[in-house]
Amino acid sequence: MPVSRSVKALFACSVAGASVFLAALPPALAVEGPAPDPRNPRAMRDMATAIAVTAKYVDERQAVKDGYVKHGECMNNPFGTGSMGFHYVKDAYWGSTDPSKPTALVYSAETDEHGRRKLQAVEWMVSDGDQDLKTKDDRPTMFGLPFDGPMPGHWAGMPKHYDLHMWAYKDNPAGRFHNWNTALTCPKTAATPATPATPAAPAHDHG
Repeated sequence: MPVSRSVKALFACSVAGASVFLAALPPALAVEGPAPDPRNPRAMRDMATAIAVTAKYVDERQAVKDGYVKHGECMNNPFGTGSMGFHYVKDAYWGSTDPSKPTALVYSAETDEHGRRKLQAVEWMVSDGDQDLKTKDDRPTMFGLPFDGPMPGHWAGMPKHYDLHMWAYKDNPAGRFHNWNTALTCPKTAATPATPATPAAPAHDHG
């Protein structure tokens, strides 16, 4: 069926709007390091969608209300610097590669004056089909980027999986899509190392 001019115009406006939205982001949300091609309209649109949908989760209480449950503890990088904070996972979104349905929300190790954690990143998680860490033929992609992994689960019952982080709410010197935020560390009393998978140096091959 031919695409009408009105539909084409709507699509063009959506892409333009997403580009303007991303261009207007403050420095803490700027795209750095591993990042989608800015000439990829779908990637730009999907990034804008992910941010627009998850903005309400800056309030940790809203995330819990919507079904995100805290799993595990604050995770330090066992291969180098950086951490991931606390993961709040929505089981219904496990396996999602939909920018509007992130599997997990990553919150700060510290709480604010009201005892609430700050939203720092959003994350998508997909099971490794054959549960074999040596094979990678089913690696997913989003925003034109490959997921990290496959890797072991980070807590009891979590399968071997791939994941992709987007540090949409906290600057990450290593890059907006790098899994570990090198500017962060877990408090010694709360920190637990991630299950070792592969070294942190090669991007997109670890958890």
